[in-house]
Amino acid sequence: MAEDGIRLDFDRARRIGLDEALLCAGKTTGQIATILDRMAARGATMLLTRLGEAAHAALPATHRDALDYDALSGTAWFGAVAAPAATGEVAVVGAGTSDMRVCREAVRTLAYHGVAADEVHDVGVAGIWRLLERVPEIARHPVVIAVAGMDAALVSVLGGLVPGLVIAVPTSTGYGAAAGGETALRAALVSCAPGVAVVNIDNGYGAACAALRALRAFRPA
Repeated sequence: MAEDGIRLDFDRARRIGLDEALLCAGKTTGQIATILDRMAARGATMLLTRLGEAAHAALPATHRDALDYDALSGTAWFGAVAAPAATGEVAVVGAGTSDMRVCREAVRTLAYHGVAADEVHDVGVAGIWRLLERVPEIARHPVVIAVAGMDAALVSVLGGLVPGLVIAVPTSTGYGAAAGGETALRAALVSCAPGVAVVNIDNGYGAACAALRALRAFRPA
C-alpha cells in the first residue's frame, strides 16, 4: 500500500465497464491533487464528483486547467474526454429546478461515459400538464432517470406511463416532513408502479451508473 494510503483501481473499467470515479467530498485538496498527479502520469482520464467550488479553486493551476468543471453538479472531467457519441438512450427527468444539481450529476456522469442524455426539467406533478405534454418524448427512451424530492410523486407517475426502465433518484429537496430526502426515498421504494429501481438520496452518479449497466445489457454483443 502507498504511504499516503491512496490505491487507485486502474483495472475497474476492464472488470465492470466503468472507470473509478473520484469522490472529492471528505478528501483534502492535497489528496485530490495527488490522485490527479497519478492519473496524469498514466495519461488517464477521470470523473470527479462532489467537487465544491472552494476545493476546485484550491487545486493547483495545472490541474484546474486540465478539468472540465461544472459548478452546479460539482462534477469535473480530468483529461481529454471525448464528446458523447450515443444519443436517445437515456432521459433525465427532473421534478423541479431545485433538483437540477442532481440531474446534472447524472447527465455529466453519462456524458463522461459516452452517452448524451436528453434532459427534461421542471415537470413535477404539482403542474402535471407540464409532464403529460412531454410523456411521448420521454417514453421513447429505453432508460429514464426520474429525479424528485418532496413526495417524489414524479417517480410513480412516470413508472405508470413509460415502458422503459425507470431509475428513481429521491432528492433532499423539500422542508419539514421531507426530512432531507427520507420521505422521497421511502415514497420511491413503495411506488405502486412495478419495476421501478431506486438509488440513494441525491445520488445522480449512482443512477447514471445503473443506466450505463442497463444499456450495456440491452445492446447487442
